[in-house]
Amino acid sequence: MDPSSWLAQVLTAVQNQEISVQTALEQLKDWPYEDLAFAKVDHHRSLSQGFPEVIFGLGKTPEQVALIFARLSQKDQPVLATRCSATFFLAVQAVVPGVIYHPEAQAITWLPTPERPKPTGTVAIVTAGTADLSVAEEAAVTAALMGCRVLRVYDVGVSGLHRLVAARRELAQAQVVIVVAGMEGALASVIGGMVAIPVVAVPTSVGYGANFGGLAALLGMLNSCALGVGVVNIDNGFGAAALAATIIRGYNRCGQEEQHAK
Repeated sequence: MDPSSWLAQVLTAVQNQEISVQTALEQLKDWPYEDLAFAKVDHHRSLSQGFPEVIFGLGKTPEQVALIFARLSQKDQPVLATRCSATFFLAVQAVVPGVIYHPEAQAITWLPTPERPKPTGTVAIVTAGTADLSVAEEAAVTAALMGCRVLRVYDVGVSGLHRLVAARRELAQAQVVIVVAGMEGALASVIGGMVAIPVVAVPTSVGYGANFGGLAALLGMLNSCALGVGVVNIDNGFGAAALAATIIRGYNRCGQEEQHAK
């Protein structure tokens, strides 16, 4: 159940004298967060940002990730853990049935029901090369879990622009394009000049020595002359997808407000 709906349900039950104030307080005791000693699990995040707290696996132990994952899943919301190896997945799987591991994305996901909600919009995820797939798949898994339809357009870098031109019809279906590229990061500028929608550029650490672990691609994307190109951090597929989903939610909210005004 959506957290805002659940909260409204509890408050309505108190108003209708179906439960006591004490019972409501007991149900709400973990709001806004639950203290696990090593982590404060934020159960309020979806109310403030539209999506539950996401677990960043790096720096945590498999047992810590598993416990946080279990607590989040108990709130009947989608759960996502990023940067997790198969070892982390096995630890989570032991305490949360039905979790899915996405090896290329290094992500673990769980849905309260097996059916995904109807997509609210479309995100096209474009890579310059096959070496960028890990970051792109992190973005794809995240965007899908956040309620977006995902179009994958992979290996269409600037060294062979005819491949990108052939995908223009697919790009036209999207509300946001995420461009994942290493080396010099030129693909983001090229796509920015082809589309009239927001482009979220993700520099990757893929490249030879002068790429400086993604710094060259980052600077190239930041210096893009194309309109409507925003840039996230190096290898941050999750951040790009979260931004794209937020943009789409904004589109939808504006459309609903316009319909209501009419």
